[in-house]
Amino acid sequence: MAFFRRRPLGRPLRRLFPPPPVPPKLLQANRLLASGDYPAAAEALEQLAQGAERRGLPQAAPLYLQAGHARILAGDTPTGMGSLRRGLALFVYTGRLQRAHRAGERIVAELRARGLTAEAEEMATYLWSLLPAGSPAAGPEPSRRTRLPTHCPACGAPLRPDETDWLDEVTAECPYCGSPVRGTE
Repeated sequence: MAFFRRRPLGRPLRRLFPPPPVPPKLLQANRLLASGDYPAAAEALEQLAQGAERRGLPQAAPLYLQAGHARILAGDTPTGMGSLRRGLALFVYTGRLQRAHRAGERIVAELRARGLTAEAEEMATYLWSLLPAGSPAAGPEPSRRTRLPTHCPACGAPLRPDETDWLDEVTAECPYCGSPVRGTE
């Protein structure tokens, strides 16, 4: 009689399967963003976000946030704010409260740094209206000795260690394409 080792509980099933291929439109959007063509990048990212949202994919929230960032860089702040709000709302509606909190705090800081103080205050108010009372505060990110690359090697999207899901101590999952990204110590 053969015994099989059971997979430990809590180990994500997604680590057993390779990530899906990176969509060409995501690659194109990230190239446009990197080259400074913010309006075209924002358009492509918004289309990707809407498609991901229709399919119920977790990538919808970060795609909306990236689209909002691109719109603001393009000078279209009102549309950018709408995308940022949608991304934060999706994080909250899918139960990723700490992700929403961390992303919201980063967005507020970036808006202030760009001199958009009224928009920063509006976003801070919106963030706190979204988060349920007594929800866990994000707190500081646990100190990691591992450093991620600044961009995903597979799709080119920016990576933020405090806004990614960590698969283990040295590997994070790209929030845009799902590829595993190994850090360095």
